[in-house]
Amino acid sequence: MADFLFEIGLEEVPARMIASAQKELAERTEKLLREQNLLEDGATVKSYSTPRRLAVLVHDVRVKQADVQEEMVGPSAKVAFKDGVPTAAAEAFAKKAGVSMDALRTITNAKGEYLAATVHRAGRNASEVIAELLPKEIAGIYWAKNMRWRTGMPERFVRPIKWMLALLDGDTLPVEWAGTKAGNVTYRHRVLHGNAPITIASPAQYVGALLDAKVMVNVEERRQKIRKALDHVTRTVAGAHWREDEALVDAVTHLTEWPSVLLGNFEREYLELPEEVLVTVMRDHQKYFALEGADGKLLPHFLTVLNTEPDAEAEAIIRQGNERVLRARFNDARFFWNFDQKTTLRERTKLMENVTFQKDLGSYAKKTERVAALATALEAIAVEARVHVDVVALHEAVLLAKTDLTTELVKEFTELQGVIGGLYARAQGLSETTAVAIYDQYLPASTDDDLPRTTEGLLLSIADKADTIAGMFSLGLEPTGSKDPFALRRAANGIVRMLAESKLPITLSALATLATHDADVCKRVRTFLLERVEFYLRDVRGQAYDVVKAVTAAGVEDVSDALARAEAITASRGSEDFLAIAAAFKRMKNILEQAKAKGEDSFAASDKEFLTERAERELSEEAGRLAAWVDGQRKDREYLLAIQSVAKLRPYVDVFFDSVMVMVDDAALRRARLGLLQRVLGDFSRIADFSEIVTGK
Repeated sequence: MADFLFEIGLEEVPARMIASAQKELAERTEKLLREQNLLEDGATVKSYSTPRRLAVLVHDVRVKQADVQEEMVGPSAKVAFKDGVPTAAAEAFAKKAGVSMDALRTITNAKGEYLAATVHRAGRNASEVIAELLPKEIAGIYWAKNMRWRTGMPERFVRPIKWMLALLDGDTLPVEWAGTKAGNVTYRHRVLHGNAPITIASPAQYVGALLDAKVMVNVEERRQKIRKALDHVTRTVAGAHWREDEALVDAVTHLTEWPSVLLGNFEREYLELPEEVLVTVMRDHQKYFALEGADGKLLPHFLTVLNTEPDAEAEAIIRQGNERVLRARFNDARFFWNFDQKTTLRERTKLMENVTFQKDLGSYAKKTERVAALATALEAIAVEARVHVDVVALHEAVLLAKTDLTTELVKEFTELQGVIGGLYARAQGLSETTAVAIYDQYLPASTDDDLPRTTEGLLLSIADKADTIAGMFSLGLEPTGSKDPFALRRAANGIVRMLAESKLPITLSALATLATHDADVCKRVRTFLLERVEFYLRDVRGQAYDVVKAVTAAGVEDVSDALARAEAITASRGSEDFLAIAAAFKRMKNILEQAKAKGEDSFAASDKEFLTERAERELSEEAGRLAAWVDGQRKDREYLLAIQSVAKLRPYVDVFFDSVMVMVDDAALRRARLGLLQRVLGDFSRIADFSEIVTGK
């Protein structure tokens, strides 16, 4: 067995693209080796990355493929021979199989007599296979953006390739792509070691050799080093702790090869600005971590992660430079904050006519009109269901929601749209309800983001997102495959989360119908939202695939109701009675489908007088009694109790199938029994289609 190491050296790759590329390179390499029968069963694959390199290290690689013997089937005997003489088809098959004509034989299979040959294929050396096939895997790595860097050449990659390293134990493999041939050399830290070359004698030396060269290729070790350094430097400020920000930790991890942390300071006067502005400037523009005191308020300090290890003199220079840049950014923010206050949000509404939302959907003024109408309709649904809504605050929030797009602060810091509007609303004396709704209007921005804090914020966010989805669908701009340039899936995911977790009484059909007057668009929007409900239940809430299928088969209009049903099924599926009744429902469904396939598409569900056997009468009576009880529990959303009640039907169903033949010759009796099964399925499938549950039976 051998170890295989492959590294691609690049110009600095954008941090956001590194993790997925690292994972994909490892997966592609493992798949290649496995498909080529070059991996032992216990083989392990490790991957590494820095801003300048992607690498994969595979243990237990076979140095040569095993020899194989396979049976090849060629043309039919009629085609292979004419008057006992081999034809061109037979000769071509022999050539393809790599055998002589004498080695061919005739076999008989289900289709008749065919020519066959036993082919012995000698295993190839791993070095040959890897050198031949790995370049295709390199070229196949997905990048959100890539580039050409060789004039007239077709290769595209995220950044120009500077070097490649490929080793199988101590042997260099001749992997070549995009004009670069792999060797056994990688490069040290660009600043701390002047980008000097370093020879890697074997894969086992790779990680350690680069550590000595001030390059930490293990991403998780680099992440932990950064977190420990943040903790250590923060302790130099009494009572402080750095504001936890996993996304920022991830970003700086992928921006560094040898990280260290530096403390910087800024003037207290800047703390008069809203902390949202200060943190955005530090986090999004400078990649700085904010420090806060025990009371959670910002302190006039920041932490920056460096990709170097400066001495005291260099550290002072770097600190001064970072403080100077931050001071300039804060001054800009303070100027914009004060300048924007000269024009109120209400005064800015007329400016929205000059801000384009989408060329075919008009300005933000037009969008505001549509959102206002939709929000009013949704508000009416909520009020009818006795949900308290501050109508005045909601209408004001809708009217002013997008006005901050005309402010200088949002033009400079686009990440703060909505947030700035909420802050300005509060500063200008508008109601707190209005300010919070505007502030929260873009939430949730991701599946794990917070929801808007108020009912008014929820209604504004849902109306805004639904209008965007319906508008884009009306133009034929719905997402396709992996392409979603208008982030419509994210908007729909947000809607589904809000409907599921806020308990707002808004159905998918109502929302789709109110968002557009076009019947076809309405249908497509509803289908799209239903797909996101399935995603939410499965990928966000962790419900099993069959549970999601069972719930959606019973209908999904109220998303919070669908979630409650799914959770109840998951809690019940460990019960033996539940699994047994699910298996029985599957059997009932199959019998009904087979009957319909034979032309019996109408069953006399009410013809109980034809039922003669004790087992079927008892099933009919018990199912009728339980159905009313379960329906009451369903209406009260007591789904766990309802499912437990359904499971009580098990002994009656078991006896029925043990003693009753459904598909009897007597047409009236057969149809009555089919009708009984149809009634049982219909009465107990309003919670979920239990036949979809995988039972193993």
